[in-house]
Amino acid sequence: MSILSISSPPISSSSFSLSISSTRMPCFNFRVSFPQSQKRGNRAVMMSMEAGVGVMGTKLGMMSYFEENGVVVPVTVVGFKEGNIVTQLKTEATDGYDAVQVSYQRIRDRKLAKPELGHLEKVGAIPMRHLQEFRLQSLEGFDLNQRLVFDELFKEGDLVDVSGTTIGKGFQGGIKRWNFKRGPMSHGSKSHRQLGSIGAGTTPGRVYPGKKMPGRMGGTKRKIRKLKIVKIDKDLNVVMIKGALPGKPGNLLRITPAKIVGKNIPKN
Repeated sequence: MSILSISSPPISSSSFSLSISSTRMPCFNFRVSFPQSQKRGNRAVMMSMEAGVGVMGTKLGMMSYFEENGVVVPVTVVGFKEGNIVTQLKTEATDGYDAVQVSYQRIRDRKLAKPELGHLEKVGAIPMRHLQEFRLQSLEGFDLNQRLVFDELFKEGDLVDVSGTTIGKGFQGGIKRWNFKRGPMSHGSKSHRQLGSIGAGTTPGRVYPGKKMPGRMGGTKRKIRKLKIVKIDKDLNVVMIKGALPGKPGNLLRITPAKIVGKNIPKN
C-alpha cells in the first residue's frame, strides 16, 4: 500500500514538496523547484533598449551618389515631414521604464479620435499621425513639446539602424520566398518549381513546425543594422543613407543610432 502526499506552500513560493511512502519500501521525499519567471503573477517582460533617441522619416527613393574620389554609392533618400516632437516622457516611477514618445507627420484633426487629440493637446502638440517610443537609459536633456532635428542628433559618417515595413509580395512559392533551387526542365521531369519532399512518412508522420514552404511574403517589420549616413542636406531637409531600406517610396521609417555592444549599450 502506497501513500502519496503533496505539501504546497502559498502561491508566492516557487517550490513544493512531494512525499511517497509505502509499507514495503522506505519513504522518499522529493522537492520540485520552478524558475522565478514561471511563478504565477510574475511574468518577465523583455523590452528592447535603444542606443539613443531616434527620429521618424519618410522614404523618398533611391539614387546614385558620387563621392569626392569618384566612387559611386547607392543611397536611399529619406525626407522629413512636420513632426518628430516629444509628446510624452515615461519614467521608471510612473511606467516602469524610461522612454521618450515622439510624434510624426501632421494630419487633420478629424483623422484622430478624441482620446488621441486629448493626449497631444495635453502637451500643446499639433495633431500627428504616428507615435513611437524610444526606450533609453536616461531622460536627461528631453522636454515635452521638444522638436528633434536630425542634423543635431546625427552627423555624416554615423552608423544607424533603420526599421520599417517591407513591400508585400503576396503568396509566393518556395523558390522566390526561400531561394530554393528548381528541378530539371527537360528529360521528362515533372518537378520544375515544386517544393519537393516536406518530411518523412510514417515517422514522424507530420510536418515539422517552421518548415520553409510557400506562403505570404513581405509586409512584415524589418530592421537593417549599421548603415552609414553618406550625406545630410539641410536645404532640402533630406538625408542619404547607404544601401536599401525597407518598404516602397512613402513608407514610414524609424532611424536610431546603431547598437554597438560595449560602446553605446551595456554588455549585459
